Amino acid sequence: MVNRTRFDDSACPVARSVDAIGDWWSLLIVRDAFDGSRRFGEFQRSLGVAKNILTARLRALVAGGVLASVPASDGSAYREYVLTPKGEALFPVIVALRQWGEQHFFSAGEPHSELVDRQQGRPLDALEVRSADGRRLGPDDTLVHKVSEQ
Repeated sequence: MVNRTRFDDSACPVARSVDAIGDWWSLLIVRDAFDGSRRFGEFQRSLGVAKNILTARLRALVAGGVLASVPASDGSAYREYVLTPKGEALFPVIVALRQWGEQHFFSAGEPHSELVDRQQGRPLDALEVRSADGRRLGPDDTLVHKVSEQ
């Protein structure tokens, strides 16, 4: 088996973030956690993923501090998985992926799940990247200051 390339010591925040999340199964687990899934069986039913893969991804997300394994809220012997503050901080990432998918992978009028404001029941505005003074920014308006290798 080929070893996975690690980026946990990279100077790039994107590379470290991808390293921490691991793969697309992990992002879908986080998505389901935001949607209220807490138990292994709930994740497994929603995702249709093999138990060994789900077990490995849940362990990695717990080890990385994205999820916490806690006693079941109903007092049973089961464990539940809850988002930590680090995991909750992924909310804008999940929203951005959702909005990007809605824009690029669905035809006009094609039905799909929709994220709505719980209070108003309306879809969210599109996420925007803004400067410190409030200007909307695109890729051409930014640059990366790279850390020099020593």
